[in-house]
Amino acid sequence: MENKLYLCPTPIGNMEDMTLRALRVLQECDAVYCEDTRNTGALLNKLEISKPLISCHEHNERARAEEIGDRILSGQAIAFVSDAGMPGISDPGERLVAHCIEHNIPFEVLPGASASLTALITSGLPVKEACFVGFLPRSGKERREAIARLARHRGSLIIYESPLRVSATAAELAEAWGDRPAVLLRELTKLYQEAVRSTLSGLAEAYAGKPPKGETVLVVAGAQEQTTGSLEETLSRLLSEGVSAKDAARQASVLLDVSRNDAYRMALELQGK
Repeated sequence: MENKLYLCPTPIGNMEDMTLRALRVLQECDAVYCEDTRNTGALLNKLEISKPLISCHEHNERARAEEIGDRILSGQAIAFVSDAGMPGISDPGERLVAHCIEHNIPFEVLPGASASLTALITSGLPVKEACFVGFLPRSGKERREAIARLARHRGSLIIYESPLRVSATAAELAEAWGDRPAVLLRELTKLYQEAVRSTLSGLAEAYAGKPPKGETVLVVAGAQEQTTGSLEETLSRLLSEGVSAKDAARQASVLLDVSRNDAYRMALELQGK
């Protein structure tokens, strides 16, 4: 094998989705770096492959990138896998690629299973200009601003979410974006794969008392014309939710494409009423 970094996709559920090329790389490489040595060890055992495993996760990826780079420059072929799907998609791998590019270290990305693209196509919602969101920020201003930015995107939105938070997130998005068509994809490629086609409010209601089981991906239809209210309506809603005038103005300016200064002045006026 050529001395380079090989980013190898792994199955997101069905073991038959392991590509022949990824199998060959894992069989012939000098070492495998992985997000979780336990998960990758179990995978390699099923594939009857024995290789040295070294952890490379979000907390040590920067340091591991230098280590991997040194091994490649010394003549070794190194494979990297995340726990499932394509490395670098809401998983470690992005910093490894950036390090290779910065230091002129050869690398190759192998195509394969991806939960995001599988979910998008299965949803039946438009694929043109689709946006991969990944996991939304968990809470606070960062989350509110992210939701406000995404409200204007015309393409379908692919969102990773914990099954325990599906209902709450769907309800929050319905309030912020309006009640759009939405599809919940559950256990993709596995035996009990399911696509629940509904609306944001419908999904929020369906899973309010009983969260879905297994891995989930939420695909939401993009924005249409006039999906948001006026500046005054938007600011009033945000202020009523306890958002400060400054943060409300920032969100409204992104959501409605208006001047932040104009939005802030109106927010202050509304606060004074």
